[in-house]
Amino acid sequence: MAMKKILIVDDMLVSLMMTENMLCGHYTTFSASSGQEAIEIYRREHPDMVLSDLRMPGMSGYELQQALQKEMQKNIPFMFMTADPDEETESKGFENGAMDFIRKPFRPDVLLRRVGNILQTVDQIEGLKKHASTDPLTGLLNKVSAEVELQRVCAQGQGALLMVDLDSFKLVNDIYGHAMGDKVLMSFADILRVSVRPDDVVGRLGGDEFIAFCSGMNDEPGIMNKAASINKMLDKSARELMGDDMAIPIGASIGCVFVQPGGEEFPELVEKADKALYAAKQEGKHGCHIFKEDNTDDEDSAATLTNVGKILGERHPANGAMRLPFEEFRTVYRFLRRTMGIFGKPISILRFSLPNGTDEKTMEAFFSLLCSTLRTADVATKNGGHCLVLLVNTSFPNLAHAADRLRKKWTEMEIEEGMEADFEYEWTVMEP
Repeated sequence: MAMKKILIVDDMLVSLMMTENMLCGHYTTFSASSGQEAIEIYRREHPDMVLSDLRMPGMSGYELQQALQKEMQKNIPFMFMTADPDEETESKGFENGAMDFIRKPFRPDVLLRRVGNILQTVDQIEGLKKHASTDPLTGLLNKVSAEVELQRVCAQGQGALLMVDLDSFKLVNDIYGHAMGDKVLMSFADILRVSVRPDDVVGRLGGDEFIAFCSGMNDEPGIMNKAASINKMLDKSARELMGDDMAIPIGASIGCVFVQPGGEEFPELVEKADKALYAAKQEGKHGCHIFKEDNTDDEDSAATLTNVGKILGERHPANGAMRLPFEEFRTVYRFLRRTMGIFGKPISILRFSLPNGTDEKTMEAFFSLLCSTLRTADVATKNGGHCLVLLVNTSFPNLAHAADRLRKKWTEMEIEEGMEADFEYEWTVMEP
């Protein structure tokens, strides 16, 4: 662990050297013989605390403290030294925000103990601030702290404000459970950290929504490359967590607005970035849309003829059967019933059943195996303790062969995972 840094300020050379000698074995010390020199050292080194003589020519210890805190826009831990026996001087020092006061001459053990107490208090305060300002799951800034920090940086200079939303994240919780969902969120937070510079701002707004500000970034290709890199890393991380056969089309949609030199009002920037995020979702997800002032407010503007295919189509079709919620499965079923007389293809519906009382984890494992065994033209859903499947243009021999493959794979999985849940199935050909 790096040693704490202390700036010692005293216009008396002998006193300065003695104080530095007392502390140098325990801390990294910097010495200044005037207030102005101390300011220059502070700008360069950013020490953890300042130990300053109170009465100095040109700039007193009080004036040094006020000047530094005004410039740095924060409270700086100060401890004053003085040979003045006046108790009123000590009282004034505390009124000005000093954390401690020590009278010369002082013993080394007393100085070390009191400096240590100050640094320990500062660490405790910083720890409480960090706890209050960070999201406990991801370690990123929480919503309130992120908005405060972003208001500051967006008002100061140019850059790119990014609104980020995870695509299909709800499926992670629904299929793999909330513990896996938390792992994905933590991994994605790490991806965002490595995708920006250390002095950029990244926060979690809640759920699967994040926000970031990339200072000084104002080129579209750079943002697009960053968005592509984030999605590539997210896909890799998701497969490491959930397995290579993971069929969830998880990704990140990003809305970007460029902040102009001189800064802009944060609420207006958020509104623009949010509109860009909506457009990214409409354009097919897993990508980035950059806000431009001539964007229309019409929410249907993204749904033009040229990108309808992107909006309606699957961006990353998974292998195996299409997994659908029950209501969407029912819509497909009704559509096939309407059209089966036109295309003349046999359509079968199957119901797979596991024993009553089968736990959700086993049911999900079976459903995932079932989907991976079927064709991409098939459709599957879960309904209670059953799995339903629609098969197009499938004869009985092919259906029986598919069921045999499934039973063989399921038996192997039962042995490997220690599960005991044999399944039954029934099927029928749909009638018009």
